[in-house]
Amino acid sequence: MIDVEMPPSYKKYFQELDEKVNELYKIAEKAREKGLDPMLEPEPKITRDIAERIEKLIGPEGITERMRELGAMDRRAMSFKVAREIALGKFGSMEKEAAADQAIRTALAIMTEGVTIAPIEGIPEIKIKKNPDNTEYLSIYLAGPIRPAGGT
Repeated sequence: MIDVEMPPSYKKYFQELDEKVNELYKIAEKAREKGLDPMLEPEPKITRDIAERIEKLIGPEGITERMRELGAMDRRAMSFKVAREIALGKFGSMEKEAAADQAIRTALAIMTEGVTIAPIEGIPEIKIKKNPDNTEYLSIYLAGPIRPAGGT
């Protein structure tokens, strides 16, 4: 449990919730081990905060800690800063197109607080293409409808 100042009765309540969720998750894992479902693991990933949720949802590995470091920053500013860092290789070396893809999806997840499907399903493809003068540009394909209600 993340350490937040609260009355002892609240702390006890959240600890009990945490224990019960973990207990139920273990039951779900055992059920899935039987192989009766297409997935062998329960789909929902247990996370404690937005940063952890985003890392488990879309990545990259290590983004949880960085987001916590930037916690006081405005969400929009954080999304651009993190996207730049990913694109520049701070979270591991990737091909340019893969880095752009990861940067954009992670930034979108930050903007939507990891609660919408937009970073996964809203962008089916990201490509780096060339202009007639041989300079590069980013081509982002969007799955419709893109609307403000979805946070995209």
